[in-house]
Amino acid sequence: MANKKRQQTINKRNRERAVAEKRALKQQARQEKREAIRNGEVWPPVERSPFEPTDGSAPEEPSPDEPSPDEAQSDEPAALEPPPAEPG
Repeated sequence: MANKKRQQTINKRNRERAVAEKRALKQQARQEKREAIRNGEVWPPVERSPFEPTDGSAPEEPSPDEPSPDEAQSDEPAALEPPPAEPG
């Protein structure tokens, strides 16, 4: 019986801790929003991919006459389709 009560109390405290943490995160987000609006920044902040350039220039597109990395030519012949059967 005591173990059951102890486990119940531990679970209750864990739930309370999770609620308090969630409240703190929401409060922090509201504070960041207020500060951003006060400073004239765009809200919500735009998330950037780590692969995008940060200098504002667009990534260079391959020219149409150059093969893309997906269509890179290899020394091995393509064995995707069997040769056409000869009639006869």
